[in-house]
Amino acid sequence: MSPDVSMNHVIRSVRPEEWPSAKELRLAALRDPVAHLAFLETYENAAAQPDSFWQERVAGAAEGVRERQQIVAVGPDGRWAGSVVVLVEEAGAAGALGAVSDVRQGHLVAVYVRPEARGRGLAERLFAYALEWAWEVAGVDRVRLFVDERNGRAEAAYRKFGFVPTGKSAPVPGDPGARELEYVFKRP
Repeated sequence: MSPDVSMNHVIRSVRPEEWPSAKELRLAALRDPVAHLAFLETYENAAAQPDSFWQERVAGAAEGVRERQQIVAVGPDGRWAGSVVVLVEEAGAAGALGAVSDVRQGHLVAVYVRPEARGRGLAERLFAYALEWAWEVAGVDRVRLFVDERNGRAEAAYRKFGFVPTGKSAPVPGDPGARELEYVFKRP
């Protein structure tokens, strides 16, 4: 797949040697005011990880890997403005949050765009690239994501892009009173 270079940001898959940028962006995401609603990881835990953790994490989601892919928006100055990760979940296997799917599917996680880059279409461009990768490279039948029912900003963005609720939900790990709502994007 060729990178999307419109609007001054390149949208592309990560490269293994870019783990410092991946670490920096993830730590920025975990400092976001709604991070507790969007991510199943804390800043403190992530910041305490050794460099080897970040190196392995990026290598496992880089160009050429078919089980997962991290897609990034890289600005003209080389700074990463946003990211999304696509996990491939096999039919019949337990996926994220323990659910078992009857189809091979992509699962979008770790969606983040820096506050100063929001409202410029980067999330939509990240989603479009991630969906193309999921269908064309990974060969999935559908793409889904989960959103915390209390995260209205994210839910609105996903709906705007074309994700629709399935009516399924799962408890938020560590917060049994809250629910993660499943959304799906069906291939046109």
